[in-house]
Amino acid sequence: MEAVLKILVICYEHPPVGGGGGRVASQIAQALAKRGHEVGYLTGNVGKRGKELLPTEEVIDGVRVWRVATNRRTVDTCSVPEMFFYLVYSLFPAIQRIRAWKPDIVHAHFAVPSGAVAFAAAVFSRVPYVLTVHLGDVPGGVPEQTDKLFRFLKPFTVPIWRCAKGVTAVSSYVATLTEKAYGSRPEVIPNGVAMEPVREISAISDPVRLLWVGRMSVQKNPLLALEALAHIREENWKLEMVGDGPLRRNAENFAEQMGIASKVCFHGWLESSEVWRLQRECPILLLTSLHEGMPMVAVEGLMAGMAILSTCIPGVEDVVEDDWNGRKMPFHPDLIGNEIISLLRDPKRLFFYRTNSQKKAREFSLERVVEKYEFILTKKSKK
Repeated sequence: MEAVLKILVICYEHPPVGGGGGRVASQIAQALAKRGHEVGYLTGNVGKRGKELLPTEEVIDGVRVWRVATNRRTVDTCSVPEMFFYLVYSLFPAIQRIRAWKPDIVHAHFAVPSGAVAFAAAVFSRVPYVLTVHLGDVPGGVPEQTDKLFRFLKPFTVPIWRCAKGVTAVSSYVATLTEKAYGSRPEVIPNGVAMEPVREISAISDPVRLLWVGRMSVQKNPLLALEALAHIREENWKLEMVGDGPLRRNAENFAEQMGIASKVCFHGWLESSEVWRLQRECPILLLTSLHEGMPMVAVEGLMAGMAILSTCIPGVEDVVEDDWNGRKMPFHPDLIGNEIISLLRDPKRLFFYRTNSQKKAREFSLERVVEKYEFILTKKSKK
């Protein structure tokens, strides 16, 4: 079957490199390939130039992935200088790929740095691009990490937004931030997840298992989860913590100091299949982030039938309906601990939340999400 579109995805991360944004971009690319489109994906490698850890080119689930050397040091974290290296080192390969491969449309995830590559390549090639924005590349999204940067960078990013043929955002919150910063509201296309047949809600284990997943960074705030649970150390719970990052050692030391180390399992990073297994086995997902755009772990948690206990942040408003499939909690360890206790002691309410999460998962069907991307990419392409 002849491909309907030739789509070049530009995203500085692709699994196993990066976090949720790269996973979202790769899932969309693979789903578009399964729908008959020819899809290429230009991304960054990890490791020193000449000693990269991943293949420079390979085909993954129908998508041809090209990796550019960027001197990125770690799989899970990308510093601002490393993003700059991606921009510099990807620009010429992007122009080369566009001229040789002749895509109909470029789909860039993250305005910075991927959108800058798409913008510059469009200037040289005149191939249109659609921009999908995530939390971290919008002013105000992750203020403790990017506010100082955007004070300098924002004037240079305006052309990236204005020249895009279409702009989408992964959540209502990200769309609101974008409108505030750049004066126009993008179309909201949420992160999606491949739907599976509805499973029977699993039995609650003894002790009750809670799951925390994410990069152990200031933004994800893992110490708040541990502090809240330390206040209820006598209750019947176990915490599964998946992820790694700069706060990993702090978190392990804190758990030891608070006398809860025996009730916390630090897994580090796991394969996605292992994370999915834990999501199906653990009835409660604990989110303690300072900021989120559209947390993929929460979207996946819906399908797994998890009750979601989250800090009260705008980025979860599309996923968590308070007291229907979870709770939105203030940033206070005592109050978070009290919410956990009340759910542990009320199995009927826990079952109610989990059942409603499964219902809500239909709103995030990957098939529906990809149909929306397919429509906008077709509409904005040069065909």
